[in-house]
Amino acid sequence: MMKISAFAKVSGLSIKALRYYDELGLLKPAHVDEQSGYRYYAEEQLLTVKRIAAYKEQGFTLEQLKPFLEDNIRADAVRDKLSEKMKELQETVQSLQLQLDEVNSRLSHLEHIGTGDPAESIRTRKVPSQRVASLRDQVPRSQLCLLLDEVMKYAALQGEEEARQLIILWHDDGNGNADVADIEVALPLSRDIPANGRVRVHVLPELESAASLIHHCDPYGYSCPVIPELKAWISSQGLVQSDREPIREMYLTSDKDIYGRKRPAELLIPLLGNAE
Repeated sequence: MMKISAFAKVSGLSIKALRYYDELGLLKPAHVDEQSGYRYYAEEQLLTVKRIAAYKEQGFTLEQLKPFLEDNIRADAVRDKLSEKMKELQETVQSLQLQLDEVNSRLSHLEHIGTGDPAESIRTRKVPSQRVASLRDQVPRSQLCLLLDEVMKYAALQGEEEARQLIILWHDDGNGNADVADIEVALPLSRDIPANGRVRVHVLPELESAASLIHHCDPYGYSCPVIPELKAWISSQGLVQSDREPIREMYLTSDKDIYGRKRPAELLIPLLGNAE
């Protein structure tokens, strides 16, 4: 017989683990002194420790492996439990493979867009027309995410895949001072889908000329802080902002591709005249 401390040393298990195995009925002491309460283990119980370790290596939990230690477990019962574990492990492998594919997709996308801060370069460019599902409302600026979520969920119900690009249209000229903003959120579509009472499906018109600024924006912010910077540049270049179309801000990555607090975005202010 061995005291629990000696058996713990030989078995490689902690005293706490041996007591836990006792509570579960997996490995009860061979003898317990009634007066002192000391636990004693028989040397041959080391085989049970090794069996438990082997079952755990196969993925069985302590509760799952308990029947394997019963004296008269039938062969068909063993086969059933091994088959159940096989199915469980296969499902786990499939789930892990999906996670691996998702991480690999994120890595590939990061290599495509770059991981560093985008160079804050200003230029003018032509913006092509685009079919979108959009939702416009006058709401507190803090509810921008709610609008985005609503239009994304609606598009998903229509079979649209997850968008990597979202568009914010600031119908109030991006003025962040007002408590309530006139905001439209738009999701580019791969095909035509039906509209509903809230979500409109239409074509965002082409912008013949727009001032463009690629930057990292804070999607948790209530307005775009670089709008004044781009407006100042427009003025310095002798250009004139058009009031026929609202300011647009395009998120260049999906929600899954936000690392840190900010995400790459392009700010677009429509101009009078044509792009160079």
